[in-house]
Amino acid sequence: MKNNATQAPTSSLRIVFAGTPDFACTHFESLLQSSHEIVGVYTQPDRASGRGKKMRPGPVKQCALEHGIAVYQPGSLKPTEAQAELAALGADIMVVVAYGLLLPQAVLDIPRLGCINVHASLLPRWRGAAPVERAIAAGDRETGVTIMQMDAGLDTGPMLCRRACPIDDSMTGDKLRQRLAQLGGPALLETLDQLARGEARGERQDDTLSRYATKLEKTEAWIDWTGDSESISRVVRAFCSANVAVTLAGDERIRIWMAEDLGNDHQQPTGTILAAGKEGIDVACGRGVLRITRLQLPGRKPLDAGAILNARSAMFKPGSRLHG
Repeated sequence: MKNNATQAPTSSLRIVFAGTPDFACTHFESLLQSSHEIVGVYTQPDRASGRGKKMRPGPVKQCALEHGIAVYQPGSLKPTEAQAELAALGADIMVVVAYGLLLPQAVLDIPRLGCINVHASLLPRWRGAAPVERAIAAGDRETGVTIMQMDAGLDTGPMLCRRACPIDDSMTGDKLRQRLAQLGGPALLETLDQLARGEARGERQDDTLSRYATKLEKTEAWIDWTGDSESISRVVRAFCSANVAVTLAGDERIRIWMAEDLGNDHQQPTGTILAAGKEGIDVACGRGVLRITRLQLPGRKPLDAGAILNARSAMFKPGSRLHG
């Protein structure tokens, strides 16, 4: 590593930032603390959320407004008017982090240095919309963030920087996303400094090593108790923030927020509750046993299994069955 004293000074870049959720906001805040100038922010249109279905701005928009930075929220970047508005900002580069809209080639060509993307995977492993969840659910032991030069493909551009992160058996989708955001901020700043000095070198991706991280579907949340307990536990951890796992206890829909694989053998039908106590609710799977440690009853907040059993022990009586 070069000593900072011997490096050429870094030029300040004019940056357009495009992103929407918390993961993007962490990177946006890193840029705010840098020497680079953010000349505009692109984020998805406000969405209705909460019980009152009120229109609420996303995290990136809120942060941009707090810092007095102009915000743009087109529904698409395909119209020539939207592209002309972007070009008028005179940006050197566009930084894209979990934006949620496709960038046509005409947009990629607007900034002098093109567009770069922070992707939550060690490319080319997981391309697509849900790399964090897919990595955990697949049992990957490692993931990371990749800064890439964007091209017309889906997460196929040359890789400028990669930072790795281990995945342990307690990692949830939320925790992993937070950890990757902490890795991504410094990696983004390092990459921008290299681009400003003309020192960045892209590495071509090996397409044969890629998998597609498809968007999460609601139907995937339903637990299939005929599966093995290890796989089910990974799905529960992966989906706990975006698509919480669900099952049926009688006619009531139960959301499962946390579970662990016990790996024990059993001779009971799948979905059978084998034991229920303060440590959790043990359920027979096609292979192995899953211990539910945190769950949510209809209309209630998530609680540890022990607290649920204090009030509703009859619902989880050993010998009864849960259904997918």
